[in-house]
Amino acid sequence: MELDPLTLDVADRYKLLIGCIVPRPIAFVSTLSPDGKPNLAPFSFFAGVGSNPMTVLFCPANTPEGAEKDSLRNAKPVEEGGTGEFVVNVATEDYAREVAGAAEPLAYGQSEFELTGLMTAPSVVVKPPRVALSPVCFECRTVQVVRTNPGVPAAGNIVIGEVVHVFVRDEPGLLNERFHTDPAKLRAIGRMGGIGYVRTGDAGHRYDMPMGRRALENGK
Repeated sequence: MELDPLTLDVADRYKLLIGCIVPRPIAFVSTLSPDGKPNLAPFSFFAGVGSNPMTVLFCPANTPEGAEKDSLRNAKPVEEGGTGEFVVNVATEDYAREVAGAAEPLAYGQSEFELTGLMTAPSVVVKPPRVALSPVCFECRTVQVVRTNPGVPAAGNIVIGEVVHVFVRDEPGLLNERFHTDPAKLRAIGRMGGIGYVRTGDAGHRYDMPMGRRALENGK
């Protein structure tokens, strides 16, 4: 099967993306509106960008009407009308239903913290609060927003943020002295296609493999 994206419906393109790009980590993004109202939303188009400087990105698509989603409205740079700040909270099994629940489309200014019952905790460097239950939170300042098709329904936007502070919960074994994270302690969840999710804390579903030539040699 050979497919030309331009001949496919937008919905079918989306199904291909979320069904084949798996598993996807989830950025549980908290922001504040310019007038101080909190917002919380999950985004599975999310990745680290680099470590020097420490940088991440998440991708809020436009609404079906072509407007900016609330997280983008809040996190975009100040000169574009936003606050220029956001927090990426790690999504875990402990509040998985609240992560999914925060995807509910609320009116701008209404709080998903209130909808889900999740509590906030103050951030250290940025103004948006972090999710109190999250074991790891990345406080970010927005560096740039790349809009792939401004004003068009379902078009993507890339929000690039520099990490200016990291919160890691004081829990034995979560992070060791070499800054290695124990996935069994983190218990992060990821997205599959449709409404499917995956656990990453289950040891039976993980395996180690060396990098480079050693990976090839060990397979022979």
